[in-house]
Amino acid sequence: MAETIAVGLTHYPPLTWPDDHMADILRWTLQDPDIPEALRSPEGWPAPAVAEYGDDNGTAAAARHRAVLLESTRRLRRAIDEFGPDVIVVWGDDQYENFREECVPAFCVLALDDIKVQPWLHPFMGIPNVWGEDEGTTVDVPGAREVGRHVARGLLDAGFDTAYAYQTRADQPFPHAFLNTLLFLDYDRAGFDVPILPIAVNCYGRHLVTRKGGLARFKDAVPPEEGDPPSPSPRRCSAMGAAVARILRDSPWRAVLVASSSWSHAFLTDKTWRLWPDTAADRRLYEALAAGDFAVWRDTPLAAIEESGQQEMLNWFCLAGAVEELGLSLEWSEFVETWVFNSNKCFALWR
Repeated sequence: MAETIAVGLTHYPPLTWPDDHMADILRWTLQDPDIPEALRSPEGWPAPAVAEYGDDNGTAAAARHRAVLLESTRRLRRAIDEFGPDVIVVWGDDQYENFREECVPAFCVLALDDIKVQPWLHPFMGIPNVWGEDEGTTVDVPGAREVGRHVARGLLDAGFDTAYAYQTRADQPFPHAFLNTLLFLDYDRAGFDVPILPIAVNCYGRHLVTRKGGLARFKDAVPPEEGDPPSPSPRRCSAMGAAVARILRDSPWRAVLVASSSWSHAFLTDKTWRLWPDTAADRRLYEALAAGDFAVWRDTPLAAIEESGQQEMLNWFCLAGAVEELGLSLEWSEFVETWVFNSNKCFALWR
């Protein structure tokens, strides 16, 4: 039986941006003409949002937010290095990157060979970045094709009709959920050469094609009955994660299982006018996670996830199912709240 640990972290794109740009998503949202006039400026915001935005458009708060995120990410990097894995398995969302009109699976195992990626050509990333790297910068992404084939076979044998891929689409970027996971685990550019097995999840569901997986104005809203088909449910994601855990437990590979995403996203949360995340809903799931109450997670309906802008948390539901299946113990976790930086974040380590 192979040994396994599990971690959760964020792939928050604004962490690659300079501090004075970290609140850009909020500033873009404030230009939506359908937002109530009273909310268009800090004078109408809740006091914590006003304090975080400050008198410098959030720049000082961004530096503090970055410091907390990096401290937690570095802690997880140290745990991964100490464990010495053969492979890192990452559940991440495909945000209209390879999942497009031609085919949208619920799950896709990316059984890739080693590839080279140019991160700053990705539309979610861009220039400038905190490392001062240019558009020609190339990152080596070590693949785990053999592990991926094994996992895909195991899932199909277990009744999960997963898709699999040996290549990403030539005309589309490498999904940023996986790219940023590697960039952030190597934020200090010390090198990170653990093979990665990405498992892409259709987290965006009803918004994947209609919103192109991104930002949208209220006037462009599509009623659910006219939108895209839904994501896999939280219960199905949990079951899928448990199946992957069993497959790897019985394999020869020491694996780190990773959920990569922020939690509720402001730009997906209509009830907050897409200005800030649904912290109360995030807190409810965080408290259950910290207590090991995975029934709360499994029993959460997809409608609640969509209402609270927690679509990307379906990656965490996969991990939760794996953690419960393996009986891993939570060693450490941290929940990071924000009002103005689009999404709350969570970090966790199970052994």
